[in-house]
Amino acid sequence: MSQFSIVEAIRERAQAGATALVQKDRSLTYQELFTRCDDLAAQIRPHLASTPGRTDRLRIGVHFPSCLDYVPLALATLAAGACFVPIPDELAEEEKRELLTRTALDLVLVIEAAAAWLPDNAQNLGRLEVNGQGVLITRIPPMPDTGFPRDAFEALNPAFIRFSSGTTGKSKGVLLSHESLLQRITAANEGLRIGPGDRILWVLPMAHHFAVSIVLYLYHGATTIIEETHLGEDLLRAGAEQKATVMYGSPVHYRQLVEAPDLASWSTLRLAVATAAALDATTAEKFRTRFGRNLVQGLGIIELGLPVLNQSGAVEAPEAIGLPLPAYECLLKDENGQEPPQGDPGEICLRGPGMFDAYLDPWLPRAQVVDAQGWFATGDLGRRDSAGRVFICGRKKTLINVGGMKVFPEEVEAVLDAHPKVQRSLVEARLHPLYGEVPVARYIASPEGAPTAMELRNHLRAHLAGYKIPLMFSAVPELPLTASGKLKRA
Repeated sequence: MSQFSIVEAIRERAQAGATALVQKDRSLTYQELFTRCDDLAAQIRPHLASTPGRTDRLRIGVHFPSCLDYVPLALATLAAGACFVPIPDELAEEEKRELLTRTALDLVLVIEAAAAWLPDNAQNLGRLEVNGQGVLITRIPPMPDTGFPRDAFEALNPAFIRFSSGTTGKSKGVLLSHESLLQRITAANEGLRIGPGDRILWVLPMAHHFAVSIVLYLYHGATTIIEETHLGEDLLRAGAEQKATVMYGSPVHYRQLVEAPDLASWSTLRLAVATAAALDATTAEKFRTRFGRNLVQGLGIIELGLPVLNQSGAVEAPEAIGLPLPAYECLLKDENGQEPPQGDPGEICLRGPGMFDAYLDPWLPRAQVVDAQGWFATGDLGRRDSAGRVFICGRKKTLINVGGMKVFPEEVEAVLDAHPKVQRSLVEARLHPLYGEVPVARYIASPEGAPTAMELRNHLRAHLAGYKIPLMFSAVPELPLTASGKLKRA
């Protein structure tokens, strides 16, 4: 009996003549998409079969630019019978090679012009043509005694591996099965309600969001409009000209969009979702004023998908991540494992369908990660308002304890970043002989020059309690970031 395949599930539901993908003057119908997918899969499949003595599913890394052609290539790895592993282009060469080792990759599909990072012993097996670009099929020699759990891996019907952002320590390889992918995109769509009539303006990197977002859009028969730049005027023009009905992006995209020149009228938009970073109330209000639609914040998390969405509170509480979608439950736990009083922080714990199947490195099946009741502890600290809506306070690991008083770095950073002479900041803990810990800040100054420490303290004092104000401020040329652009904390 053949195993369930998310690719075949999409194929069975697709309307052949409907438009699946658009990028400027190029487009693919669902029939054309699967024709390309099948052609590429046919070229990949013999290289999987030529690996002797293997009974587990091979893993294929895909290193390709975010564009229309990424989609049939990624689907082809799954259709060929492999597990798809995106390799983000923005990673440093050393990070890409580390990903090869930690994922125990068998093959890599890499655009010829970007193959210099591959190890010297990688073997070139062939070449694919993807819209005129040469893509090398390379074999990665197996590492000795890696301890990769091949039997347990294969038993899960694996579809996708993606490493988390690693904002607080070493990132984990998150493994999703074909079945889990289906469960989470079905559960998420109870809130998004995307269907064949929707046209989604796509602005996020494929390597970070493909296996959940793009798969969701394809499964529900929508059209994905791929925008090449992130400039506000380009987003506005694309949304208006392509008659987009949905936008799913980060607050950065929306900040640029609300400030864009008034060069087009985007009247077809019905849903705008902000994720990947904290949404500020100013941007939400500007968006609502300009477009007549609420900007809805959601909690996107690779372990669960989109379990929480702020649909009902987008006006009165735009900075909340909201309430759990119907298929999910959300619990806050204090240090004693109990739900804290309203307004007090607790760790956000979630439960529902489509949860990840295992962590890859080190190998940890889901059952060993969740608690006895099936709750997954996210590591995020949150609080509830009177309506039950959840607000993220910060990360549990980054909480700074100043003489028993709790400081969330993210809260301080948000105020610092609002100073006109600060582009971006990072607040961390430093040991202190009296208070145990105190906050200190690094920041990137604006082009017109750095503020004085007194200017920053006065600015912070107007918005925050004294114990939250950093003891020291340091101007730096850059801050450490993860591959997805989040602050990387010690």
